[in-house]
Amino acid sequence: MLKYALAFTLFAAVSVGSAAAQEAKQDFTLVNKTGYDISEVYLSAAHSETWEDDLLADEDDSFGDGESKAIHFLSKVKTCLWDLKVVYDEDDSSAVWHDINLCEVSKITLRYNAKSGETKAFFD
Repeated sequence: MLKYALAFTLFAAVSVGSAAAQEAKQDFTLVNKTGYDISEVYLSAAHSETWEDDLLADEDDSFGDGESKAIHFLSKVKTCLWDLKVVYDEDDSSAVWHDINLCEVSKITLRYNAKSGETKAFFD
């Protein structure tokens, strides 16, 4: 009987932990160290078929190189895994990252590598 009680307690702790993670704040800081201005930033629940609204839509200026933005979540979707898309102001090219665990990440730094033509994201 003790074995079953212990198993139930462990299951309940894991279930509560998962629920708490899904209710956690997913706010984070986005840092642009690409060398270019970014005109649009989108988030969506991981592998969604559509993007949420542009997070920069209410701002007059683009997100300049060297700037940081505090991203505050207003989404009703309670999940830890999110996809991120940025669009460059200069040529409308974009970069996308999938399955970012925003329950664990508090800062995302974007860097562009001119040799490879790739934008990388670093998570803290």
